[in-house]
Amino acid sequence: MLAFAREDSIVPWSARLMLYTFTMSKDWKSERERWENETVAPFIDRRPERRDPFETFSGADIERLYTPEHVEQEPAESGFPGEFPYLRGPYPTMYRARPWTMRQIAGYGRPEDTNDRLRYLIAAGQTGISIDFDMPTLMGYDSDNSMSFGEVGREGVAFDHVEDLAGVLDGINIGEISVSMTINPTAWAMLAKLLVVAEERGIPWSSLAGTTQADIVKEFIAQKEWIFPVEPSMRLLRDMITFGATNLPRWNPVNVSGYHAREAGATAVQEVAFTLAAGITYSEHAIATGMPFDEFAPRLSFYFISHSDFLEEIAKFRAARRLWARIARERFGAQKPESMRLRFHCQTSGSALTAPQPLNNVVRGSLQALAAVLGGAQSLHVSGMDEALAIPSEEAMKVALRTQQIILEESGVANTIDPLGGSYAIEAMTDRIEREAKELIDEIDEREGTVACIESGWFQQEIADSAYRFQLAKEAGDRVVVGVNAYREDDPGVLPFELHRVAPDTEERKIAELQELRASRDQDEVDRRLGELVAVAQTEANIMPATIEAVRARATTGEIVESLRAVFGTYMETAVF
Repeated sequence: MLAFAREDSIVPWSARLMLYTFTMSKDWKSERERWENETVAPFIDRRPERRDPFETFSGADIERLYTPEHVEQEPAESGFPGEFPYLRGPYPTMYRARPWTMRQIAGYGRPEDTNDRLRYLIAAGQTGISIDFDMPTLMGYDSDNSMSFGEVGREGVAFDHVEDLAGVLDGINIGEISVSMTINPTAWAMLAKLLVVAEERGIPWSSLAGTTQADIVKEFIAQKEWIFPVEPSMRLLRDMITFGATNLPRWNPVNVSGYHAREAGATAVQEVAFTLAAGITYSEHAIATGMPFDEFAPRLSFYFISHSDFLEEIAKFRAARRLWARIARERFGAQKPESMRLRFHCQTSGSALTAPQPLNNVVRGSLQALAAVLGGAQSLHVSGMDEALAIPSEEAMKVALRTQQIILEESGVANTIDPLGGSYAIEAMTDRIEREAKELIDEIDEREGTVACIESGWFQQEIADSAYRFQLAKEAGDRVVVGVNAYREDDPGVLPFELHRVAPDTEERKIAELQELRASRDQDEVDRRLGELVAVAQTEANIMPATIEAVRARATTGEIVESLRAVFGTYMETAVF
């Protein structure tokens, strides 16, 4: 596909127009049909193709050959990097000026354990930090709650109060390195803790950069980690967005995530549509407070998976960027360029990793990471080769980080912008994904929006149906997974690496530390601040200031959540199958 040059190009406009007219006026459909009949058909008679039909990982048909006839958008619609519709990148020079942030996630055991891992990764060249929290922390339970038994520090770092976050970040200058926190249902409380840690270290809030993974929509539709009903959960996220727009100029209050829907079984099109639909509803809730879209939209960030289908994933990232730019301008009247830029973090697929032949996962992660870079990611995590078996080891995380560094320093793909732009296949797939995602968003609107679709179970059913179709294809061998349903080994042998293990006394020690904290704090002050938090929750005032005060008094995550549970209630999902 031919992209127009700027008017000040040394190539005369008339010459460019003639070349474009020749390229697009050629009867590519007739020529392709002639090629199919005269050249392809007799060849196939002698050498049949491997399968019929060929499909993307998401089940979309793949043409034998792509030509200009398959490209729907006019060349001018591609635009230039850093300009509307941002198809070719959100920034003018992309990685030529600043590489993507290499942000390997870390979190296990007690705070000091995770701090050790973060320091290890920073020393190895990581350029941003990402913290993973254990299940009790995500669900709003303290480590000594009976619901936490057996889970403390297992899937992430055990975290009860602000001193724990201070321990995780010990010796790390959060005024200079960006911080990402994977937290979701209790995200507003975790952000409050970060602000208190910064304040007590003398670091101005304006210096903080990073992201709270706070997307509650994807919890309801895919990951299934929630506490409060839908509307109170949306209110908490709304308050994070509006508070951040006023007080945190470099912080992304929400990471609108399609990753988890895709891991649950969604297609690439559903991933784009459901993610942008969540961004739409968050924007609508923020606008309802009276805050203009252009005031908060520049700090919205997004989070996508990079799955196994190399070309489809690159096209997906490009389609999402162009579609969000159009939504921001046409639906919300965005005026600022930064309000229309879709910036995203990317993680390679955890569900694509296999326990059999685990070294194959290094190859999977490399290809998926390369797709993320070619698709224009701003931040990237590469899953560890051992994640199908355990929390990744230091060695696995180092290999994952080195994968990113080799792509940046050795492959050459970061030296030019959108290097696959103009490929007929990429452009055709980009057009298709954008068109089909837009159709899904229109259907969500017709069903009265994201919240209504959550409560009716429509999202959940759509994802379940896609997951079921994929599973059937895998069991039938139509979707090959190397080492699982093809190229298997009868004797897997011993693992080629050691697995990470969490210390067995983690839970016992964490509970003891929590009890010490409770004994040393001013309980009257804690009770007073929690009472104020409840009072604010019963109004429409922003809940962040009262949460910050409760955190400053050393209220625990569990205490904060239980105080609000009395106001908001608890969510119970209506099963759809």
